Amino acid sequence: MSLDPRNLRLLRELEDGLPLVPEPFAEVGKRLGMSGDEVLERIKALSGAGVIRKFRARINQRLVGITANALVAWRPEHAMRSEIGDRLAAFPCVTHCYQRRPVAGRWEYTLYSVHHGCSRDAVLDEVRAIADRIGVADYAVLFSTEEFKRVPNVRVSENGGGLA
Repeated sequence: MSLDPRNLRLLRELEDGLPLVPEPFAEVGKRLGMSGDEVLERIKALSGAGVIRKFRARINQRLVGITANALVAWRPEHAMRSEIGDRLAAFPCVTHCYQRRPVAGRWEYTLYSVHHGCSRDAVLDEVRAIADRIGVADYAVLFSTEEFKRVPNVRVSENGGGLA
């Protein structure tokens, strides 16, 4: 697929999201000198060619009341890591779940999960309930205090060749 100048301009326009108006594709088209139908067709073509891999909504958590975000570090018994990791990942409230190597003598936690809630108390209650269900008593809850970046963003360069 050709990344002609119109496609590059469209991709740059889409990087900041669609406008919150009744006809967002028409609005984008107006900015770019094309119809809303052409915008939509170009998006479909770029998606079909694999240039656009995902097209989805990104919710501003804070605006919908989700203000408590925590990384939980778990320290299960060594022999149980994989089983506990699978069980932990199965909870619907766990958005991310990872296993990492411990730092011997400094940080012995090996499993990590991410939790989001409307309050710290709600997240702590959720984590305690999970700890009881998976049988892990040694864990640390690390709440976020400031957000610096939430989603990696790749900008389209003028020549269409990568990061700008």
